Amino acid sequence: MKKLLIIVLSILFASCDSYDERYDVGYDDGYAAGYNTTCQIRATLIEGDWDSEGYSDGYNDGNADGSADCIRGRQ
Repeated sequence: MKKLLIIVLSILFASCDSYDERYDVGYDDGYAAGYNTTCQIRATLIEGDWDSEGYSDGYNDGNADGSADCIRGRQ
């Protein structure tokens, strides 16, 4: 019974994305959206996993960095 519990818990934890993984995906989406919107390049399709704290934090950071890079590149 103990082994079964360990196996089940291992599977559950292995299937969950970590904060860092979701942050990276959110950052990439946010960077692209921020850069493209500020530079008026095109609309950007994003994953939009707003229920994930990591994704949301990464998106916000990436959006700010992407927008700033566009502005810096125009100067």
